[in-house]
This record gives sequence, structure tokens and C-alpha cells, in this order.
Amino acid sequence: MKKTSKFSGFYRKEANERLALIKEMCGLTQTEADLLSNTGDIQSELLDGMIENVIGGFILPLGIATNFLIDGKEVLIPMVTEEPSVVAAASNGAKMSLPGGGFRTRAMEPVMIGQVQIVGIEDVDNAKGILEDNSPIIIEKANKQDPMLIELGGGVKDIAVKDFSSPSGPMVVLYLYVDVRDAMGANAVNTMAEAVAPLVEELTGGSALLRILSNLAVRRLIRSEAVFRKSVIGKDIIESIVKAHHFAEVDPFRAATHNKGIMNGISALVRATGNDTRAVEAGAHAFASMSGRYMPLTKYVIDKNGDLSASIELPLAVGTVGGATRSHPQAKISMKILGVERAVELGQVMASLGLAQNFAALRALASEGIQRGHMKLHARNIAIAAGAEGDEVGKTVRLMIEKGGINHESARRFLKELED
Repeated sequence: MKKTSKFSGFYRKEANERLALIKEMCGLTQTEADLLSNTGDIQSELLDGMIENVIGGFILPLGIATNFLIDGKEVLIPMVTEEPSVVAAASNGAKMSLPGGGFRTRAMEPVMIGQVQIVGIEDVDNAKGILEDNSPIIIEKANKQDPMLIELGGGVKDIAVKDFSSPSGPMVVLYLYVDVRDAMGANAVNTMAEAVAPLVEELTGGSALLRILSNLAVRRLIRSEAVFRKSVIGKDIIESIVKAHHFAEVDPFRAATHNKGIMNGISALVRATGNDTRAVEAGAHAFASMSGRYMPLTKYVIDKNGDLSASIELPLAVGTVGGATRSHPQAKISMKILGVERAVELGQVMASLGLAQNFAALRALASEGIQRGHMKLHARNIAIAAGAEGDEVGKTVRLMIEKGGINHESARRFLKELED
């Protein structure tokens, strides 16, 4: 069969029929096709209902980060990631926070921002004034869209109106500030923004173009703090971590990698709980740029006792209800392991995890370097990729570490020696 990306009615077929077509067209072996179709105990119909054109499942490791004490509560954190050393680093960072009391958090209410873009306005100032004067009826219209959310104490709490000059002319933007309670909030906010658009057009005489939430959730910030004792990590390491932090403050190239390390932890938990990794990452990186320069999301200072005071603050638009969080069986199990009920609590765990991850990375960088521990853990992946199975994996890893050659060539050589 000739390979093509154009299909007629591909979306109408069953998942197994789509897989059969892809198998034939792309030359997949039966073993490869079986791997894709193996979704464990999760029914393929469930996956087929989550996204479009499903042909199977894709399995990633789920690990548990340990040693976390957050606001006086011990927490086990499920993490879904393919990167070695991430779970181990988070657990180690959390362990080092324990003598200082673990992590302490603060959180804003779960307020998301919806935006209605209005174009074709002749008198911008007049349009802004009209919208501000009519804010009560705009809020009332929006809140009628979700009675259950209002009953739970949520809904639109306030609005704002801003104007912008753009290459396509002036525009007015209506901001809806929506308390979404324990949801991530995208569907609720988008529904409200779309519902008020005709009213906005009537009031201003303009045309409502985009009506959608923003992933820069600056009214949904979470802060986590920890103290790492000098007696635990040492004065020299503390000073080195502070200097490493200053490097990220002055150089966006370093800050990008600094923040990527934070998201190693946060995104792994976002994924494990069925939340939206792209939304959280977009919000985090946009927030890191709000000063006009891309900055680190964490801060490190030496306190009056000579200990290391660490903190993180970022927007975390995540939910404990709705979406895959409640429909995906493994996401539901992750939530059970976490033992949290409210979206704010989930965000507090995520922020603490990001701080632990970042601290562990900076400590490694400031001492033996990141590769020493990372490559030891990565050695298992290399051994498996070289063809090691069962007991061969551990033996090949041990030989690579002992003889200083953690790479694919060494793995193949040591594996051949074991087989001979």
C-alpha cells in the first residue's frame, strides 16, 4: 500500500481498523502493532473517546517521589516521566528540606482569566467606559452559563477592560476574572466568554473576535518555600547555589534550563493527574517573562542563620474535577495516592515538587555536576537499548559504571562479553 497522509473517513473507523491501515502502510511488524494496541486494563473505547484518530496507547513510567512534607502533611507524589534521575532528584531534594520543616505554601483563589477581543471600535475610550459601566449585567450574563459553579461559590468575580494598539488597528479587550473552584476552568471560562460576546458587541458597536481563556493565570499563583540547613548541605554548597541562581537571573539562556528543571517535576505530576501539561508550561514560562526579561521561577538567599532560604512562585491552572483527571483510570489512582481533594492543594504540591526538583539540580550542578548521577541512572536505558534483557541489564550497567564507559558502544561491548 502506498504511503499517504490523506485518508477518507479515517476518523469514522474503529481503533483496530485504523491500526491495521497504519500497520500495512508503514510496514509495522505484528509485534510493533501488538505493542500499540496493548492498552492494559484500560478499554480502547475510553482512549478512543479522549482524542481523535486513536490507534492504541503509549506507556510511560510512573514513579513515586518520596520524603515530601508539605504544610505539615506527608505526601507521596506520582510522577509520569521518561527522563532518568528526575524522580530520584525530587525525592532527594525533599529529604534535605525535612530538617528545615519541609515545604510551606500559600495560594491565591483559583481565578482564571477569560478574554473577549473587540475590534472595529471607532471610539476606544467610549467603548471602555460603556463596558465598565455595564459590568454588572456582563457578569450576570456570564454567570448564568454555569449555575453549578455559582452554587459552589465560583463564577465571574470581576471584569477589567484594556485597550491596545496593534498593526491591524486599535482593539479593546474585556477580561473576565472567573473563580473556577476545583476545575482547571478552560471549558467554563470559554463558555462564559462566548456567551457575553453578543452583549459586548451590542454595547460597543464593535465586533467580538477571539473569545477564550488565557493560560497566563496571574490570579492563580502558588508559592512554596523551604529552608535547607547549612548543617545538612554545607556552607560552600549554599554559596554555590546562590551564585548559580544569580547566573539564571542575569542570563536568559541559563534561566531557560533552570526553569526546564523545575518543570521536569511539575509536568510529571501534571501528566500523572491527567491535567494539561501545555497549559501549565505556557503559563509558567510566560510568567517568567512578565518583567520584560525571562527570569528564573525560583529564588535563593542566605538567611541570617546562614541557611539557604528557597522559594518558588508561579501560576498553576490545574483541576481535580473534569477532563482526564476524572475519566482516565490511572489519573484517578494518582489522585488517590496524592490524597488531595481541592485544586488549590494539588497546585501546592506541584509548586513544592518544582522547588525540590530545582534545588536538587542546582545542588548537583554546584558540586559533582549534573551528569554523574544522571548518567548512572540513564545507564539502564542505554543497556536496554543495546539489547540487554533480564539479569543482563544490571550486569551491563555495573560494567559500564565500573569501567567508566556509559554509552551505547560500551553497552554493546559489555553485553557481548556477557553473552560470550
